[in-house]
Amino acid sequence: MAISKEQKAKLVEEFSGKGNSGAPEAQIAILTAEIENLKEHLKTHKKDNHSRRGIMLMVAKRRKMLSYLKSIRPEAHAEILTKLEIRK
Repeated sequence: MAISKEQKAKLVEEFSGKGNSGAPEAQIAILTAEIENLKEHLKTHKKDNHSRRGIMLMVAKRRKMLSYLKSIRPEAHAEILTKLEIRK
């Protein structure tokens, strides 16, 4: 269910630009990819409540990171919402 190292490296390079995996943009992109993977898992395993809890925690963490990014760089916040197709 977790994303591979190659996928993570690609996301970090695409969203942070410098290979900085600690950048909020990169962390949001990685969380979004993991959330998408878990959504696919939960479509087939409807009663997997442990994974459902995990996805809820990831969504909350991503929401907090998005609000932080909005407070420091509103233009980057708007850009990442459109790139990742996240509703706000």
